[in-house]
Amino acid sequence: MLKADGLDEAIIGQALVWLGNEREQVLVYSCEKIMEILMARDGMTQEEAHEFIEFNIEGAYMGNQTPIFVWDYIDEGEE
Repeated sequence: MLKADGLDEAIIGQALVWLGNEREQVLVYSCEKIMEILMARDGMTQEEAHEFIEFNIEGAYMGNQTPIFVWDYIDEGEE
């Protein structure tokens, strides 16, 4: 499985992804935890960390074993 460099603490599990007739196990990362890492390690603000994730992590395709990056679900109707 492919890992995102320096973000091991943000791993929250594994997922099975079907690619045609084949399947791959991939890692699943929490974007909120990645934000915390970037803010603590690299001194980014929350806005900078969020933008970094959107432009440099979420859109990166690394082949069939590309990890999954998830944001916490917020139900807008519960607020």
